[in-house]
Parts: sequence; C-alpha cells; structure tokens
Amino acid sequence: MNYLLVAHGTRKSKGVNMIGRLAERVSGLLDNPVHVAFVDVLGPTPSEVLRALPANRPVTVVPAFLTSGYHVRVDLPAHVDSSGHRATVVTRPLGPCVSTVQVLAQRLVECGWRPGDSVVLAAAGTSDPFAQSDLRQTAATLSATIGDRVELAYAATGAPRVADAVQTLRRGGAERVVMASYLLAEGLFQDRLRSSGADLVAAPLGDHPAMARLIANRFKRARVPQAA
Repeated sequence: MNYLLVAHGTRKSKGVNMIGRLAERVSGLLDNPVHVAFVDVLGPTPSEVLRALPANRPVTVVPAFLTSGYHVRVDLPAHVDSSGHRATVVTRPLGPCVSTVQVLAQRLVECGWRPGDSVVLAAAGTSDPFAQSDLRQTAATLSATIGDRVELAYAATGAPRVADAVQTLRRGGAERVVMASYLLAEGLFQDRLRSSGADLVAAPLGDHPAMARLIANRFKRARVPQAA
C-alpha cells in the first residue's frame, strides 16, 4: 500500500514545512512512508507522484483540505485520471468533520478563549458553493461545541472579511473577540487573522497531534481497489 497526502501549496516555507512535519507524523502512526504532493503553487503534483509510484501497488490519497471545494472535487480527480494509476482511491477531505471541530475548540482554549467571548471562525475563503456549505456546517458545529454563537468570516475571498467581522462584533458590544483559525498552516492568511483586530487568535490546525491521527485514520479506513 502507498499513501499520498495532497495539500494546496504555498510559497511560505512555514506552510510547506508544516505539511512535511504532518506527513512524517502520519508516517510514524502508520509505520509506512507518506508521500506529499501539491495541487497549486509548487510541486510535485499528485499526477507526478502517482506516476512515480509502482503501478501494481494500490494508493490511498488523503486531501489535506478543510472543505470539499474545487481542488478536492475537480483538480485532484483530474490528476488521478491523468496519472494512469488505476488502483487509487481518494478519501474525503479533513473537513467538515467532528474531529476537526474538536481541534478548533482545543485551539480556542489554548489561546485563552473563555465562555462568553465572541468567536469568529476564520477561513481562507472560497467562491465554491460546496465549500461555502462546508464552512457554514463547521461554524454551526463549532457553535454547538462551545455553546456560543460563532460568526463566519474570510481572510481572502468572500464576505465578511475577518477585520470587518471583528468591527461588527465590537459595534454590537462584544468585549472580547477571539479568532478561531480554520487554516492548516502559518502563512499570509494567518498573518491577516493576527492583524484583524481580534483580541486573541488561535493557532492553525495542522500541527495539532489530533490532525495526524485523523489523517492516519483516513488512510487506514479507505477501501482501495486492487491493481490490475
């Protein structure tokens, strides 16, 4: 069995290094190497990695994405098809998922959140309707988990932007605003959360030990077709 973790890609070395650390942790949990590929910005691409893997060994692919957006639904399947590696299965992404929301809640506690604080769930942003639905579901699940209302905002594409969401909460009388980072890694978007005016900003999710366990479970539970 071969394992492939696919991420978006970033020019920020911190983000690339985080994906590498995450793959190493998952490798340790599986006692098996985990290959890494990226769908954008840098390589290797999923199709390149799949072509380099033995054609007679099944491959499980886990998308390291927090929604089922365009990259997951369109780009990644296209890479799999173009690779010619037929004994391949792609699991669902890392969100929306109860386990991922539990990590969000733990990150909030780590950064100093207290019950009664105003919370913003901050995502990178997307124009994809499937991803938007996933984000609304995640915000609702996080709200149920912490017992307080959670506002959804975006660091890039979409409205409201994170800084606007903070200001709206301030005008509404919020004493403390806490930003829950729905991002995997450090980078430009996490920097935007820190400059949003929130009182507290939680860390990204990728380095949390539970994320490695979630990915390992995705690999273990996948049903992979046998190679021809």
